[in-house]
Amino acid sequence: MQDDAVWGSALMAGMLATVFGVAAVFWPNITLLTLLYLFSAYVLVDGLVNFFGGISSLSRKGSSWFLQTILGVLEIGVGVYLLRHPHVTFATFILLIGFTLIFRGVFAIVGAFLDQATTTQRTLMVISGLLALVVGIVILFQPVSSGVAFVWLLGLYALIAGPLSISLAFEARKADSKR
Repeated sequence: MQDDAVWGSALMAGMLATVFGVAAVFWPNITLLTLLYLFSAYVLVDGLVNFFGGISSLSRKGSSWFLQTILGVLEIGVGVYLLRHPHVTFATFILLIGFTLIFRGVFAIVGAFLDQATTTQRTLMVISGLLALVVGIVILFQPVSSGVAFVWLLGLYALIAGPLSISLAFEARKADSKR
């Protein structure tokens, strides 16, 4: 039952990322406040998924439960901060997104080699981690790029990361059913 809840939550986070990506790419002139709320919802759900996924895999041997739990706490913290401070400056918003993606990328790559995962799961985790790492670095080192370009970059990341997360959720469910 607990694995089903984690799988369903991971699936929901992937779908939410995809919806966020569609909104950002096809509605690029959205206000900073709307983008902030969309990103906050995504990062909060993903943080909860990572936190509870990490806690539920605590007893699994060869698991990166610690990294997943820490990432969940960081994402929940970013989501709550953004929701409580909706009028942050654009620079603060960029920093929070960039560092969140960099942490996510590093933790996903390291976690891919710590977890006892199938080759497909490991490949999806590394691709997702590299994507997050690259986008996070680009966002941090190109803060002067125009607002629309920033929104498109973030949206494209979400459009790629969302389906990767959905695929990873299905792979995890398939692997759990074989155990």
